Amino acid sequence: MPSSVIIRLEDVYKIYGSGETEIKALAGVNFTVEQGEYCSIMGASGSGKSTMMNIIGCLDRPTSGRYYLDGENVAQLPDEALAHVRNRKIGFVFQQFHLLSQLTAMENVMLPMVYAGVPDRDRQERAAEALHRVGLGNRLHNKPTQLSGGQQQRVAIARAIVNRPVMLLADEPTGALDSHTTQEILNIFTELNQSGMTVVMVTHEPDVARCTRRIIWFKDGQVVNPNLSPDSLAQVSQVSAA
Repeated sequence: MPSSVIIRLEDVYKIYGSGETEIKALAGVNFTVEQGEYCSIMGASGSGKSTMMNIIGCLDRPTSGRYYLDGENVAQLPDEALAHVRNRKIGFVFQQFHLLSQLTAMENVMLPMVYAGVPDRDRQERAAEALHRVGLGNRLHNKPTQLSGGQQQRVAIARAIVNRPVMLLADEPTGALDSHTTQEILNIFTELNQSGMTVVMVTHEPDVARCTRRIIWFKDGQVVNPNLSPDSLAQVSQVSAA
């Protein structure tokens, strides 16, 4: 397995129900994402992109097929091992920020390091470094209620990168933000990618997907185009909507 490949999906199926009620949420998915890529997963509602996000994020397992994350087949790992992979190798950013309201920005960012067993002496330094990186060096001790929506998402991004994951996985990360703040958050993702971080974003927003370098287009549980360029997105969107 080449070390440059972060994600490799081989003939992945996700099936719900059986017999007449069987639903193939994913039907033989194959694609790879290499280290340092910045790509997005798109498709109409019901196309399988959310199911794919759950499998890529080790939040669910495929019914069959193989999923290699950073060279390890994680498709059928037991719960405890899967949780360990999630914490060590994946940084999550969601539409809702999922910050703990009683904790400061610094304390929220430190949480993943607690679960990862990072020594106490290193947690504050790394949390402060991550918050500085997303432009919140002056907000370390503010609680979420004292921060704007965009600032809360910045805290969530800092929390996602603090364990130095092999991949940043973002699910509709700008869905709760206005257009100006959306661009600010997308700029952070671009900067993180330019520094070498692999970023995979699930979105239904064409303007967001155009900020990535490659679009993986889903339809009916399958990848119909694994290498769609942002410039070609408008044409594909029109065809899919027809």
